[in-house]
Amino acid sequence: MKNVDVYLEWFVKDEQFPFFIQYGGHDEDMDLHKHIDFSELVIVLNGNATHIVHNETSFIKKGNVFAINGETLHAYKDPYDFKICNIMYRPEMLRAVCSHLRTSNGFQALFVLEPFYRNIHSYQSKLSLSIPSLDYVSNLISVMIDEYNNKLQGYQTMLISRFMELVVYLSRQYDNQEKDIPGNLIHLANAISYIEDHYLEPLTLEEIAVKSEMSVRHLNRSFQSYYQTTPISYLQRLRLERACTLLKHTNLTIMEISHDCGFNDSNYFTRMFTKNYNLSPKAYRLKSVSL
Repeated sequence: MKNVDVYLEWFVKDEQFPFFIQYGGHDEDMDLHKHIDFSELVIVLNGNATHIVHNETSFIKKGNVFAINGETLHAYKDPYDFKICNIMYRPEMLRAVCSHLRTSNGFQALFVLEPFYRNIHSYQSKLSLSIPSLDYVSNLISVMIDEYNNKLQGYQTMLISRFMELVVYLSRQYDNQEKDIPGNLIHLANAISYIEDHYLEPLTLEEIAVKSEMSVRHLNRSFQSYYQTTPISYLQRLRLERACTLLKHTNLTIMEISHDCGFNDSNYFTRMFTKNYNLSPKAYRLKSVSL
């Protein structure tokens, strides 16, 4: 199989609404390909196939749901009565609209951890929907595809709303499947959810480890494996991202923003901000105002 780079603009030309949904039917083997500038949510509606991810294979069938990130090489082979729904979107769409879902274990596992881990390790876990759940999802998909094809006034808002409904529903289904998820993944999802929910509070690594039911050493090792960063660095990134928002959209002083974002020492906050963004908080605010 040859490797193919696939771009979202091949499917949708609207730069203001980079979102695409379709039914996909694969009667023959597909070339290995990767998505250069988008992520893809796949729902298997009927039949089965072999899913190739890098050099690993797994069997996928009706009711399976998984997300694929941009750098992940994948393909299908040996399809049998195989019908899927492809939803292609920019990753920032979920980050912007689903910020409240960061505290959901199912969301973290399905849309963040699984796609990331699938790209760097052999990983075959996926959501498996029951028949009633798949019927619900299929009906929701049908409405979305009608909206996308008809493009009536306000269809973008309708599609975003329905997509978010789908994301929430699938995240809940993943939570319900939790007992079948590999232990490492769900414990890590617990850690991420706890950090996301409490990142503005004083947090220690030991407290995060307790909430995720992992030892500090195991938490650090797993976090590094999945995210290629540490829990504390991840916590700090969330705080700095909030600081950016406050610098752009409020008149709070640097000291007030520092404390609001969980930094007790405004000098330390300034050093960390400058290290991460190559601009001091003051310079970042001035640049944001001038844009």
